Amino acid sequence: MTNSVITQKEEWTNYLNKSYTYDFCHTWHYHSLSKIGYPLLFVYHQQDDFIAVPLLKRSIKSTDLFDLTSVYGYSGPVSNKSFNAIQEEMMLNFEHSFKEFMKAERCICVFSRLNPFIGQSALLQRIGSVCCNGKTIYMDLQQSLEEQRAKYNKRLLRQIRQLRKENYEIKEHDSQHEIKVFTRMYKENMDRLSASKDYYFDEDYFFKILQTKEFNSKLVLVYHGTEMICGAVIICSMNVIRNHLSATNKDYLKESPSKLLTDEISVVGRQMGMKYFHLGGGVGGKEDSLFAFKASFSNLYLDDHLWCLIADQEAYQFLVNKGKIEVDNGYFPLYRTVPIY
Repeated sequence: MTNSVITQKEEWTNYLNKSYTYDFCHTWHYHSLSKIGYPLLFVYHQQDDFIAVPLLKRSIKSTDLFDLTSVYGYSGPVSNKSFNAIQEEMMLNFEHSFKEFMKAERCICVFSRLNPFIGQSALLQRIGSVCCNGKTIYMDLQQSLEEQRAKYNKRLLRQIRQLRKENYEIKEHDSQHEIKVFTRMYKENMDRLSASKDYYFDEDYFFKILQTKEFNSKLVLVYHGTEMICGAVIICSMNVIRNHLSATNKDYLKESPSKLLTDEISVVGRQMGMKYFHLGGGVGGKEDSLFAFKASFSNLYLDDHLWCLIADQEAYQFLVNKGKIEVDNGYFPLYRTVPIY
């Protein structure tokens, strides 16, 4: 029984290739794009089996302490075995090894959003807490396109049919110029929505995510003549296609080309041999307007889960007290709701 901390691409990728299943959010390349922490892969070994957790290590300002978090998206642990097949003894040994690692690294807590298609809760529900973060929506691409569209909200279906009659052109491109235009459109969307800084990504991020060979990604764009009016970075992994990040031209919000784009992504997913189209949920797990938009396409849901673990309760409470936080607003770690951290 041993553990190791991997930071190099080749070894990280070797573990993923030996995993029972994994998603693009687990890859070294995706973690390397993050600007909020130092990427690492914690690996617990037991004979020929392993459990690995990709994380970002963040320093905590004005202290010699750290915490661990996950990348934007759906991450959590991977293993060479199905999580439901891992024996009790290995789960307990992993827990002990991971907590020892956190102590040695002076990491006081860990947060990770889990992948709804992998079933990681079987391992993590005994370590810290696994809580439900609302519902996440998906389409089953194994049914016919006609069956899929028959389940759309009736008003939505009429709108998509009308949009397909318009003089719009759907293209797949990833030239530097198109990435630049898409990035500008995406930033305008985030500004308009007063989005959290966590949702802002620059041109370099989009360029690198579209050029990688570690997973299949495309930039799907909708044009009206020569004007880009809507677009999305789509990523395929683990038989699942996702609209990773998307944006709409502010002058075309009324026309809602994102509805046409979403329908088209389901077509692209089938062409690429994907089984599911994961639309995601609302902001922060809420059943908000974004959730309602996605739910108009499908009535298929999965539970979205978050994993939280406090390894050093004393240090954690010290930081909460230092920030003079008196009300728990549900954010984890609570001390990072204060800008100084």
